[in-house]
Amino acid sequence: MTMIACLGWGSLVWDPRELAIQRQWFEDGPLIHVEFARQSRDGRITLVLTESAGSVRSLWALMDSTHLASAKSELRKREGVPEKNEAKHIGSWSVGQPAPALIPGLAEWASSHGMAHVIWTNLPPTFNGEERVPSSDQVVQYLAGLVGAQREVAERYVRFTPRQIDTTYRRRIEATLQWTAIDARQ
Repeated sequence: MTMIACLGWGSLVWDPRELAIQRQWFEDGPLIHVEFARQSRDGRITLVLTESAGSVRSLWALMDSTHLASAKSELRKREGVPEKNEAKHIGSWSVGQPAPALIPGLAEWASSHGMAHVIWTNLPPTFNGEERVPSSDQVVQYLAGLVGAQREVAERYVRFTPRQIDTTYRRRIEATLQWTAIDARQ
């Protein structure tokens, strides 16, 4: 049977919605370079892969699907990515391919777990309408200025992010705004 893993590090872990995964998220995924560097339409600053980030251990779940195209389509739908952007914003790796730069040990990790394919969300960093990585100061200042429902949604995202996603920006957010981790999966 073909096994497909889905990597997660943000809301996908605590809010998979209709994403068809088997049972649970495991905490021993490959190392990834991820940071709070994407300004979402709803006001959150979300985690995305980026070269400037340090590495952290990702989480992963086994997909119900055994077909790569179906698994990628399911993840695309869960993440709200338009069909035309699937190839660009849903990352994938298959046996025999080199590991992507932002997930350097992926091939070895996948081999050790018996995975034929691995998928992940591959949205770019954005801030103030530009495709770029904001500084930690910009992120903290932006989050501190949010009010009402936008602030609640942004704080929830940061707090519910799994503790092991211990990034530089997260430490700054926690120290400045006191948005410390809460385990949303309990």
